[in-house]
Amino acid sequence: MTAATHSPLFPQVPDTADAVLEELDPEQREVATALHGPVCVLAGAGTGKTRAITHRIAYGVRAGILQPSSVLAVTFTNRAAGEMRGRLRQLGAQGVQARTFHSAALRQLQYFWPKAIGGSMPRLVDRKIKLVADAAAACRIRLDRGELRDVTAEIEWSKVTQTVPSDYVLAAAKAGREAPRAPAEIAQLYAAYEDLKRERAVIDFEDVLLLTVAVLQDRQDIADQVRSQYQHFVVDEYQDVSPLQQRLLELWLGDRDNLCVVGDASQTIYSFTGATPDHLLDFRTRHPGATVVKLVRDYRSTPQVVHLANGLLAQARGRAADHRLELVSQRAPGPEPVYTEYTDEPAEAEGAARRIRELIASGVPASEIAVLFRTNSQSETYEQALADAGVPYQLRGAERFFDRPEVRKAGIALRGAARFGGNDSLLDDVVDLPSQVRAVLSGEGWTSEPPAGSGAVRERWESLAALVNHAHDFAAARPGATLSDLVAELDERASAQHAPTVQGVTLASLHSAKGLEWDVVFLVGVAEGMMPITYAKTDEQIEEERRLLYVGVTRARERLYLSWALSRAPGGRANRRPSRFLDGLRPGSAGAAGRSAAGRAGGVERGFTPTAGVAPRRTQRAPARCRVCGRTLTDAGEMKLMRCEDCPSDMDEGLYERLREWRAVQARRSGQPAFCVFTDKTLMAIAETGPEDEHELARIPGVGMRKLNRYGADVLALCAGQDLAFDDEDGGTTSDTNSSKK
Repeated sequence: MTAATHSPLFPQVPDTADAVLEELDPEQREVATALHGPVCVLAGAGTGKTRAITHRIAYGVRAGILQPSSVLAVTFTNRAAGEMRGRLRQLGAQGVQARTFHSAALRQLQYFWPKAIGGSMPRLVDRKIKLVADAAAACRIRLDRGELRDVTAEIEWSKVTQTVPSDYVLAAAKAGREAPRAPAEIAQLYAAYEDLKRERAVIDFEDVLLLTVAVLQDRQDIADQVRSQYQHFVVDEYQDVSPLQQRLLELWLGDRDNLCVVGDASQTIYSFTGATPDHLLDFRTRHPGATVVKLVRDYRSTPQVVHLANGLLAQARGRAADHRLELVSQRAPGPEPVYTEYTDEPAEAEGAARRIRELIASGVPASEIAVLFRTNSQSETYEQALADAGVPYQLRGAERFFDRPEVRKAGIALRGAARFGGNDSLLDDVVDLPSQVRAVLSGEGWTSEPPAGSGAVRERWESLAALVNHAHDFAAARPGATLSDLVAELDERASAQHAPTVQGVTLASLHSAKGLEWDVVFLVGVAEGMMPITYAKTDEQIEEERRLLYVGVTRARERLYLSWALSRAPGGRANRRPSRFLDGLRPGSAGAAGRSAAGRAGGVERGFTPTAGVAPRRTQRAPARCRVCGRTLTDAGEMKLMRCEDCPSDMDEGLYERLREWRAVQARRSGQPAFCVFTDKTLMAIAETGPEDEHELARIPGVGMRKLNRYGADVLALCAGQDLAFDDEDGGTTSDTNSSKK
């Protein structure tokens, strides 16, 4: 496209309607001049979709074909709506309404309420949490902060999919929802929430859409008045519309077809909120005469970045993948994406921070650099690494790690345990610092196994798990450290990261990065279990994870760095592997031999060379495989069992029950939760394999050297069919070798 010759701060308004079209490419010009009938614009990432639709509106207005007041352009965020209004003003198209669905509906509802319903419109509540909490109290159901957020999200999903409380259980099952509570309880809470709103004469944001739909359906005179006002509709990010928003759009349209929609099915990443690309993909079915324009010229990213993005989608499956767009970069060539394998997560964060510091020193503005990760719980490691490197940063779309409520609460609990642990039975007989932290945080909601599904409960668990993991790392680095030492170190970290927010490197989750772009992007943690995330089980969920990575890749204009760690902590088992989404795309990934080759051939960078005092990287272990079917295992629970969850089990049920009874006694004597002795999955693995000696027992995931030394004799005795009797005086055990139990 031709570069503008005037100041970008004060752009020159085009003199004529034809001048509006001058800087558009052929496909964008097709969009701008297709002003009649239904139009569907399939626009890939970075192809100038906002430019195309704003110039379309401006051209229609400037040519006298469209009246500004008759155009309604809707999108999904206030930021996007504001950007659209600003561009339209610059193009000389003032007076066009550019709003979010909610904003447009609220304006209409406020105007027509006295006529349609009478009296004053109920007060609009901007946050549902308090009402949901009151509904839970009325139902005598206790919800913690995380569960409140998740139940609120379920209510929102129900409303945008037009599901009433009585239908929730069936609808949630059909949609495969991972409900934060029993579905029947969610339905009960949803019904109580709706009752409370009626009692208090308030409405929520979803009600704005529902009530507007109801008014337009029931009052033909009002529907006619709205349709006479708005003759032409433009919908941006159409792949993200919910069934409720689609219904409202249909009522605005009536029997007309002056509609232009813009979207990209390959960027559908919010299905958990009720968004669906089906309306975009079915557009031509509903409108057989529609004009379809595909925008594939990518003006954002270099050919190297675009090549990787195209490669990701080439491996995709499903309906959205069938409509993928092959992007063509319009930029000059740039550097190849850099793939870096690190020994552990701290090394990965330090490596990214070091390279970022070098980029800033070379003249790249910090504001043009982003670090993108899959979950908010990953931010703390990068916050710390950037702070240690003296690199300013800002966190987008999430609270700073030490500002999160669960982290603050956990800090208070750890501080109290450090001061008064001698009087806390929970810490009696706890043998080391990590066990102390696990025992304390188990009272705050931490468990050895993550909760099922996603949402706030999962995020809270990940925050607590990050503290547990940090305790392990801290104890390994400082043998003999106390709980007080750990608390002091955490306080120092929190203090260092509570500096005033500055303009700097952006830290963001992949979801919150949608719609943004930077010169340099670091995609971190691109490993199995994180990308795709562990709880993505179905084909549809896996494909949405692929699209999420695609969105991350296409945020980069010039430089892209992708990295992963072989283990979580320094010295840990190197049992992780790069994301399956990179198979065949990163150099050397065609086969196992190519992946394990040493050196930097093929553009693969292996991370920094360890310096003196730093432990060398462990030799990478072979991937864990199911001992039944041979499939590679990536789920932590399956790796402990050494088989797929769905593969048949040959577990000795009697041995498993004896192990559970023995574990309960050990947990009671040590004052720890039972899972701190061995998790259920580890006991199942022991009962399935029946180890005969310490070597076989040590090979079972979850049985480290410390637990082998402490519990190995007992476990092997039980596996050998011996009875264990506990001595009341010293808590030791004696075995009866004549036992007939096996």
